[in-house]
Amino acid sequence: MTEKLRAIMALDPDRTEIDFEGHEYSWQQIADVVQAIESGLQLTGLPVDARVGVMLRNRPGHIAAIVAVLSTDRCLVTLNPILPDQKLFADVAGLELPVVIADATDLVRPGLAAALADAGSAVIEIGPCLEGARVINSEIRSEIRTSPGVAVEMLTSGTTGNPKRVPLSRAAFDASFRGFTKYERGRNFDDPPKLSSGCTMVVNPLTHIGGIYGCIAALAAGRKIALLEKFSVEAWVAAVKHNRPAVAPAVPSAVRMLLDADVDPADLASLRALISGTAPLPADLVDAFLDKYGIPICSNYGATEFAGAIAGWTIDDFRSYWEQKRGAVGRVHGDIEARVVDPDSGAILSNGEEGLLELKGKQLNNDMQWLRTTDRAVLDADNFLYIKGRADNAIIRGGFKVHPDDVVRVLNDHPAIREAAVVGVPDRRLGAVPAAAIILKEGAAEPAVDELKTWLKSRLIAYQVPVHFRYVADFPRTPSMKPSAPGLLTLFEGVA
Repeated sequence: MTEKLRAIMALDPDRTEIDFEGHEYSWQQIADVVQAIESGLQLTGLPVDARVGVMLRNRPGHIAAIVAVLSTDRCLVTLNPILPDQKLFADVAGLELPVVIADATDLVRPGLAAALADAGSAVIEIGPCLEGARVINSEIRSEIRTSPGVAVEMLTSGTTGNPKRVPLSRAAFDASFRGFTKYERGRNFDDPPKLSSGCTMVVNPLTHIGGIYGCIAALAAGRKIALLEKFSVEAWVAAVKHNRPAVAPAVPSAVRMLLDADVDPADLASLRALISGTAPLPADLVDAFLDKYGIPICSNYGATEFAGAIAGWTIDDFRSYWEQKRGAVGRVHGDIEARVVDPDSGAILSNGEEGLLELKGKQLNNDMQWLRTTDRAVLDADNFLYIKGRADNAIIRGGFKVHPDDVVRVLNDHPAIREAAVVGVPDRRLGAVPAAAIILKEGAAEPAVDELKTWLKSRLIAYQVPVHFRYVADFPRTPSMKPSAPGLLTLFEGVA
């Protein structure tokens, strides 16, 4: 990775590499800031394999920070600046990083300088749009700990609880990129460094595995990046029209927003497919987008712990198999082994049977041992994978197990509902009961709760039907736009 990033930066310094908010930035501009950051790291005396915190935002200067840390064989520790002050400052204090790189607009945040000083961290300031980099404080007072072989300590999205950090090795990233590159015609992971045509849109936050993975993959491929600070229909469509990518990313909630906005098909003329991950993608949503725009949505399945995706749809597979394999997250990558086991006995189940998913592969970075996930899954004879939901967020209602994902799938079929989310809330008699937050389609009237319950009872087992309902304009969400379970619980405070 190190050699490839450095070689690609030098191939054509004047070529545009980043499009951001209508402004284009060249490889040379990135390289200049990378050099300035490297000089700052040398000034602090930070050794190879040392941990460097970067407060990541989707801005050009932050891409330069990623390159500077990874291309000098140091470990990038992701910090999320959108966290509330108390959580961010506690994170900074607990990590005790020797060096932190942060945007000039974040460093003026009241209390952050004191938190960094208390942590004993040296500080390098970067301009948000490649204006440069400078050392604010070169003195390291914290212990310098190294993480040999680790590329990124990645903060998870915190969908179901508090975020945690996962160490992702350089070997795991290389194995993941090797598997992903097989999806691209005429390209091999071991090809010598070269610049590529086309454009990669990076919409997911760089603090999320989907965002940083897409960014690093585009850099390593020498492909232009269209960078969005956050998703909006207008910004996303503008980026597609300007950069004309063949493939663009959109999480399921973004796909719904694009459909609701009735985007002009001419604006999407360059697209051969959408790629969607991070959250379950309903098959009906895929069909609706395909019917309206003629554009397939190639979903994938992965996790921070996997260093990227381990299964996904190719365009060729979609055209050949979607009608037969409708609802699958795609085919398991060729360099990944997958099996489904009984959650209690661990016995390996036959194709078509539901159980817990287990995986084995170099990118999992666990010495090629089987890794048991918390996802309920079905694997078919052609190695297509169906994810049925998480086993670890089950709601135990009076002894009966309710999986929120099963309820969400049915709620999303209601003609008035654009998107639903379900969590378990405390109940004095039953222990816990399901509660549903609902976003309505534009112009739809709120269904009466009793009518909605009747509709659900005809499609679910009685104990699966939610007890509490809230109609909301939007959910509390993680940076990757997934509904946040802790945030959803605040909507139902006091209903026990």
